[in-house]
Amino acid sequence: MKLDLNNITFIIVCFKSENVIHSCLNSLPQISKKIVIENSRNTKLKEELESKYDNIEVLINHNLGMGASNNIGILRSKTQFAYILNPDTKLNVSTIDKLIEAADKIVDFAILSPLCSDSSFPNYKIYEKKSDLNNQIIEVDTIDGFSMLINKSKFNNSFFDENIFLYLENDDICLRAKKNNQKIYIIKNSLIDHLGASSSNIKDSYEFDLLRNWHWMWSKFYYNKKHSGFLFSTIKIFPNFISSIFKYIFYLLIFKNRKSKIYKMRFLGIINAFIGKKSFYRIDQ
Repeated sequence: MKLDLNNITFIIVCFKSENVIHSCLNSLPQISKKIVIENSRNTKLKEELESKYDNIEVLINHNLGMGASNNIGILRSKTQFAYILNPDTKLNVSTIDKLIEAADKIVDFAILSPLCSDSSFPNYKIYEKKSDLNNQIIEVDTIDGFSMLINKSKFNNSFFDENIFLYLENDDICLRAKKNNQKIYIIKNSLIDHLGASSSNIKDSYEFDLLRNWHWMWSKFYYNKKHSGFLFSTIKIFPNFISSIFKYIFYLLIFKNRKSKIYKMRFLGIINAFIGKKSFYRIDQ
């Protein structure tokens, strides 16, 4: 099926994203469908967005994490293509036109994305050189999760891994696509702006740092165990495990308790993943 504005649903997961969501939505085509998953249960924001924007549905949801929340939007959508966006992104005037133009030249794809406009932070990785279609359409191995145009027909209703609360859910869906011989592309002349680390207006940034460090270690172990086995994952995480212990003790001894706690959270994230516990850690906001 041909990619066009009527066959794309934009999926945006929000958690305390009031400061950035309007800029994102204002950059999207009015005629395209939009589904916002509001994870901080802000009913006022739901009313505001649904009254201001066309073709939008805002779903009030518990904070299940990025992957599970993206899945809610994808499965709710009725179009073949679901465009996952973070709320701190903004499309340029020609972003979608360039994507559609490129898609016409691609025989088949599972995921594609515009290129991040900040060249210092490329939103893709290439592990092995591919045969690019041309100098504007390059095949890649992974795409960052803040911008992913997903061809739903390539995933048999199995999209993001809902065991992952935070981190590496985008790497997981990309790796599964590559294992199934699906194609992932970056469109270099189609650009997207990404503020980075600005999706949520969380009041206590230190508590959020603790959350991030716990889940980064948990997700790293889980992801590697899932795709490469328990032994490989254990070897891969071992340097982080040793580092977290020594740095926890070191900062505790010099009375830098806040810093010490960050490495304690890393240690706990590893331990909980190692013994097979779910990614349960949350903060109250």
